[in-house]
Amino acid sequence: MTQSRSITRRDAFRLAGLSAAGLALAGCGVQGKKVEAPKADAVTDYWASQKQNGTLRFANWPLYIDKDGKKYPSLEMFTADTGIKVTYQEAIQDNTTFFGKIQPLLAANNDIGYDLMVMTNGLQLSKAMALGYLVPLDHSKLPNFAANAAQKVKNPTWDPGNTHTIPWTVGLTGIAYNPKYVDEVKSIEDLWNPKYKGKVGMMLDTQEVANFGLFALGIDPDKSTEADWRKAGDKLRQQRDAGLVRKYYENDYVDALVRGDVWITMAWSGDIFQQVAEGKDLRFVVPEEGGTIWTDNMCIPKTAQNPVDALTLMDYVYQPKIATMLVEYINYITPVPATKDLVLADAAKAKGEDKASLEQIANSPMIFPSDADMARLRSYKALTTAEEKVFESIFQPVTQG
Repeated sequence: MTQSRSITRRDAFRLAGLSAAGLALAGCGVQGKKVEAPKADAVTDYWASQKQNGTLRFANWPLYIDKDGKKYPSLEMFTADTGIKVTYQEAIQDNTTFFGKIQPLLAANNDIGYDLMVMTNGLQLSKAMALGYLVPLDHSKLPNFAANAAQKVKNPTWDPGNTHTIPWTVGLTGIAYNPKYVDEVKSIEDLWNPKYKGKVGMMLDTQEVANFGLFALGIDPDKSTEADWRKAGDKLRQQRDAGLVRKYYENDYVDALVRGDVWITMAWSGDIFQQVAEGKDLRFVVPEEGGTIWTDNMCIPKTAQNPVDALTLMDYVYQPKIATMLVEYINYITPVPATKDLVLADAAKAKGEDKASLEQIANSPMIFPSDADMARLRSYKALTTAEEKVFESIFQPVTQG
């Protein structure tokens, strides 16, 4: 069943500071080089010599798996079904710090202490792939992923063919607003509406804010060029110079929205769901022009001692019944759409607050986006090192100038 959580997932993300001054990915920016898929025989050669060992060391973020007291029900079911015992650690507070710890070990080909880890699509994950630190996945051993994963999370631009990663969970960036002050919001242009002068919140992270500048111009970020970035930068400067933006926020935009300091703001889906679940009268929308989708991803480090056991769990959580246990606790978008009916079935059997909470999860477009919303979601531009410098030189002055 659902449980209240003292901090949000995005709180943990934003501890990293995702601007150029502290690039830790929190579902906010697919950067780095695009990675070529390994040759098919490389996948075969690696997995041919691997075997199941009956143990698994799993590194994840805080509050990111179903929990009952000190137990993890989904992991206990996994052990009962497979015989694999899991050592689970909430070892990741932000991508920068975690990657900083494991990179020297991986570079030296030393064990990092984990066989499976969850990293957000972005700079650190792109570096891990580019440097050959991740094991290419054997998709013949991932039938549940193939059968049950949402189409939107398959074959991402930053990891073509899910060569090295499959999602643990998903989130999106859209617009949140307080209906007490703001009329119905449909368009991203509402963030440029003079009626809300001084009451607009925008994100400090350059790739987040850049995406919305590009969306406002009808440009798909993944297909954008330097000329497009400059146009988007101009669009965002016009907004800032007109006095519309109260502040460029990190995770503190939520408090500002609740207090009424801002009336309309860029926002993360999970944050707003949690506020609504607590009784706040807020709205969240994916604007007509587009919103951003990001994923936290399971991957296997090249020094994993138990890669078969890791791959087994990766596929196991794509069973709808297991994915349902996770979404009912985590409250972020599940990569397994079939869970919606199962959450409703659990709600039908529940009573009181549990019943209401489960119904709220199943009926929330922040957890189960509509097909129309999903069709409008885009990722972030994958940047080479040279492109990153140009990109930052355009958008960083907007948010920090």
